[in-house]
Amino acid sequence: MSAAKENISALRAEMEKEGINVYIVPTSDFHDSEYVSPYFEARKFLSGFTGSAGTLVVSREEAALFTDGRYFIQAENQLSGSGIILMKAGEEGVPTVREYVKKILPEKGVIGFDGRVMTAETGKYYEKTASEKGGKVISDKDLTDRIWENRPVLEHSEIYYLDEKYSGRTVPEKLSEVRKKISEKNAEVHIMTALDDISWLFNIRADDVECCPVVLSYAVVTADRAMLFLEISACKEEISEKLIKSGVEIFPYDEIYDYAGKLRGKKVLINEKRVNYRLANLLKDCEIISAPDPCALLKAVKNSAEIENIRRAHILDGIAVTKFMYWLKNTIGKEKISEGDAGNYIDGLRKQIGGESYIAPSFDTISAYNANAAMMHYSAGEDGGAVLEPHGLLLVDSGGHYLEGTTDITRTFALGEITAEMRFHFTLTLKSMLNLANAVFLQGCRGENLDILARAPMWENGLDYRCGTGHGVGYLLSVHESPNSFRWKISGDRPISAALEEGMITTDEPGVYVENSHGIRIENELLCVKAEKSEYGQLMKFETITYAPIDLDCVDISMLDDKDKERLNAYHKMVYEKLSPYFDGEELKFLKHYTNRVES
Repeated sequence: MSAAKENISALRAEMEKEGINVYIVPTSDFHDSEYVSPYFEARKFLSGFTGSAGTLVVSREEAALFTDGRYFIQAENQLSGSGIILMKAGEEGVPTVREYVKKILPEKGVIGFDGRVMTAETGKYYEKTASEKGGKVISDKDLTDRIWENRPVLEHSEIYYLDEKYSGRTVPEKLSEVRKKISEKNAEVHIMTALDDISWLFNIRADDVECCPVVLSYAVVTADRAMLFLEISACKEEISEKLIKSGVEIFPYDEIYDYAGKLRGKKVLINEKRVNYRLANLLKDCEIISAPDPCALLKAVKNSAEIENIRRAHILDGIAVTKFMYWLKNTIGKEKISEGDAGNYIDGLRKQIGGESYIAPSFDTISAYNANAAMMHYSAGEDGGAVLEPHGLLLVDSGGHYLEGTTDITRTFALGEITAEMRFHFTLTLKSMLNLANAVFLQGCRGENLDILARAPMWENGLDYRCGTGHGVGYLLSVHESPNSFRWKISGDRPISAALEEGMITTDEPGVYVENSHGIRIENELLCVKAEKSEYGQLMKFETITYAPIDLDCVDISMLDDKDKERLNAYHKMVYEKLSPYFDGEELKFLKHYTNRVES
């Protein structure tokens, strides 16, 4: 019997003891984080599926895993033989998690989940679903914990302070802005649970979540108090003193529940889409004002100090990616290189070049050769993955956390001869990326308005990609940051993105993914800036802040029109100007060659 089958069987035994008919295991922690620490990888433990997004639903009769288009191929492979049904979220005829739970729940049935890892909004939906069938919800049972032997411990790493030369704003300045937003909502108390929002507000960072330098914490802000709930032992005296001098009170991590349970009659601002169900239920004697955390938008608009720092981070990043490209092109076919070797090499370059500024990778590097690249979030695994050959394509999606900011870049490289189809798809992806990067639009547009600029070349050729075109990027925070993004599809469980404002940074990463053949993605980061003002209003545009060559060995020049060539040449001219001072000898010649003008 497979490990997943054994785990599901053991979980069902615990469900039987508690009288639970349907048990739900999301990919989440107590803070609704996208990436979670090993302690919270319950869904991965139960199912064997290692992707970063997915929900497992287990009933007495069947088990189903829901995940999105980035992971369809990976999930099919990893769930094989487990007995778990793969639900391809967003595909025609596939129910949502909520629809599925409602359908399989029997009359007078009981829905179970750990209320600390379920959002208040979703928990309330399941409450209503169970009630309509004469049943109930049990939310105080972590059944996975009962069967997970040697579960990783919940770790709290040492907290460090992000100096104002990096953050650009002091804690009191940020608190003042947040308090204005709370007042505008007519609230008295604001309870914060999102880790990136809290870490941004208090200028603190840690290593509590892999590849996301946040502090496991909760926070409360009122008109005259700022309360921070964290692991006291992880906060050195000098950090505590800095926070206290900024008007911050510090309490133990778990005391947030005691605090919330004692609130009575207050107008409390929370984001029910993010706050956990257990915490929200303690506020039943309060007037709840549910709205996005004010910090989400405030931190998405980078200040001038952050922007200058981020440009410097991208210089460091561009040097690393270019050196990697030089090594790859000159080593392939001469030495044995695996996907894992390539990923480790680029990670090592970032650390070496970044020096004291470098913190860690901003996510697990994706190094995927040929067919493996069709899995958007492929991982080479401990065995190193496929061995690279001097033909075909290697996709490398990587990034770094620096004191100067966070980076995210994807390049797809020709390792030798490539097929005509690969070249066609690469050039189409290039045209799509350049199309969006050069957009000029009226202030007030959102990512949903602009996404078609990237997809149009794909759609015209009967192609598409099963993911958004881009996401916001935090400053030494989550590499995937809301509320700005590029996507065309608006679904009921996902709010429309924020209007694009000056200072927002969003990735531009269209791609083509052909199962059993290849995957191609080209990704740059775009800074939203003001263009000229017209009689119709303020026009906006993008500044590309990613500086690394695009592999000209993959481009079919005949597919590029004059505008495409002009855009590609302008980008490569900027890359050469930014990076050439840091290169000499053969590496400088290499940089010059791969940023040369493309002519007809």
